Amino acid sequence: MSDTNINVPMMADLAAEGKSPEILFWVGCAGSFDQRAQMVTKAFVKILNKVGMSFAILGPEETCTGDPARRSGNEFLFQMQAAQNIEVLNMYEVKKIVTTCPHCFNTLGNEYKELGGDYEVIHHTTLLQQLIDEGKIKLKDGGSFKGKRITYHDSCYLGRANNIYEAPRKVLQLLDAELVELKRCRTKGLCCGAGGAQMFKEEEEGTLRVNQERTKDVLESKASVVAVACPFCSTMLGDGVKEKEKQDDIKVLDIAEMIEASME
Repeated sequence: MSDTNINVPMMADLAAEGKSPEILFWVGCAGSFDQRAQMVTKAFVKILNKVGMSFAILGPEETCTGDPARRSGNEFLFQMQAAQNIEVLNMYEVKKIVTTCPHCFNTLGNEYKELGGDYEVIHHTTLLQQLIDEGKIKLKDGGSFKGKRITYHDSCYLGRANNIYEAPRKVLQLLDAELVELKRCRTKGLCCGAGGAQMFKEEEEGTLRVNQERTKDVLESKASVVAVACPFCSTMLGDGVKEKEKQDDIKVLDIAEMIEASME
């Protein structure tokens, strides 16, 4: 990360000094390599630095969690990737992990246990809510989202898979904006179209892409900002909005970006 004001400690460097951070930030493949998701990674790191959170990343020692491999049916590859990650995490005696990707969150928190990787894994929206509750995140008056109409898209792996609905909404409520729900939300939320490894393959035959169907819900909400909490959702909804040529009217933003832009 080239930004001079971003401080990103490496796990290996801290370990060499005999230190261990309070939390490991699992960046994920999207957060590392996708240009749009990198902006979310930077925003989240800026928040962690501003509040003085003790954290570190694995850097080159982090590889894919194996989520896309398992979802697409390659169990052997998943177990290989998981074993490699668990070995590194256990070597550093990692106890607590935060990630900006619900897919990483679900895999690390729910699927690594049976392979010997038992960690407390939290999603970044949950951590943001905790930091707000503790008074560590303070938002400036009249922020850039004041009075705007905002809607929130539930990520499948955050919502239905892990029952996290309130934390993202509670964080958004702080922005002094008008929060409106999509007609399909919470337990009845509609997938963005990228889950189940669909992000990496051609879709099956049909009359309408899932992200086009979901973009219809967004347009009906008449929101000027769609808040997301997943890099896949960001891509799919961003593409849907562009296809409708509404990118000047509707912004698709991760909750971390919105909070970072609104902090004192």
